[in-house]
Amino acid sequence: MLIKKAPDIKTAEITDEKLYLNRRQFIQAAGTIVGAATAATVGVAGLPRPALAQEPIPDVVKGPFGTTEKMNPFEDITTYNNFYEFGIDKTDPSENSGKFHPRPWTVEVGGLCNKPATYDLDDLIKPFPLEERVYQMRCVEAWSIVVPWVGFPLGDLIKRLEPTAEAKFVEFTTVYRPEEMPGQRRNVLAWPYKEGLRLDEAMHPLAILAVGLYGKTLLNQNGAPIRLVVPWKYGFKGIKSIVKIQFVAEQPATAWNTANAREYGFYSNVNPEVDHPRWSQATERRLGEFFRRKTLMFNGYADQVASLYTGMDLRKNF
Repeated sequence: MLIKKAPDIKTAEITDEKLYLNRRQFIQAAGTIVGAATAATVGVAGLPRPALAQEPIPDVVKGPFGTTEKMNPFEDITTYNNFYEFGIDKTDPSENSGKFHPRPWTVEVGGLCNKPATYDLDDLIKPFPLEERVYQMRCVEAWSIVVPWVGFPLGDLIKRLEPTAEAKFVEFTTVYRPEEMPGQRRNVLAWPYKEGLRLDEAMHPLAILAVGLYGKTLLNQNGAPIRLVVPWKYGFKGIKSIVKIQFVAEQPATAWNTANAREYGFYSNVNPEVDHPRWSQATERRLGEFFRRKTLMFNGYADQVASLYTGMDLRKNF
């Protein structure tokens, strides 16, 4: 299946924003939270959530990849989330993330690369034009959404960091703040959460680091201030609130694979031919729709990414 290009819609038209901050103001304001003194809104589950605000992102360009499918409403995307650091239920992230502070923010880079350092988020993002990419995303529980992410290719950052020839994998680590993230006070997973990609997967132009959605900065429940988006692995590989990137020679231990290797393999591609032990992967339900639809191999990106797994048994290496 070929990737369709996003429709010719300007970010400002999607978000209904008329004014944009300059680039430096955006970086400084990323993840800004407005206190819940204002009236609460209602999420997709019909439960109240804190009233949160985002900052508009300036100078966003239309990315080279995306889908023309109808995007899910903002409320769907921001009130029905997986983010175990804030709780295991879908509404927990929007309800429990109000005390999380995504600024100031730094990302530590290390391991097998020529430019290890602790980077301020401003400096990490600054060299890269921010793109809007409308991705169809399928989650592990067999539901899907269409999200207009704003970010930049992960591969562009990797090139800048200059991994050495010995580097074969990229390991990501999320922030550990149990005082702000109530889910981390429970032993659901081994905190801090870790995720990993093979280096060629991470370099693929479809993989991005997202800093916004719907033309604005990420909300806390969506992974503020910076998260991973890998559209052919969505629901399996989407680490949020990243604080560390390491280049390593050996396959890294990842949170879900460590917790339950029977259900979550290291590769964890969207594959309708490999059932999850507790449910079928063959069909999915788009959030907001009643009927189910057929799940596409690699989430519909087979033409672009299947070659990454040539010769691999994707039932064994799931």
